Amino acid sequence: MKKTRFSDNQIFNILKQAEQGVPITELCREHNISQSTFYNWRSKYGGMDAT
Repeated sequence: MKKTRFSDNQIFNILKQAEQGVPITELCREHNISQSTFYNWRSKYGGMDAT
């Protein structure tokens, strides 16, 4: 199984920043991820809360 660079909490924080209005292109550039990765994360983790 492929090891991910980001933990679940880091992914939740990135998604939360997007919900707060930070442009997605800026987030992707800042965290060095592609936009397709961001949208895949949003479809997988969207609506969940970090516990």
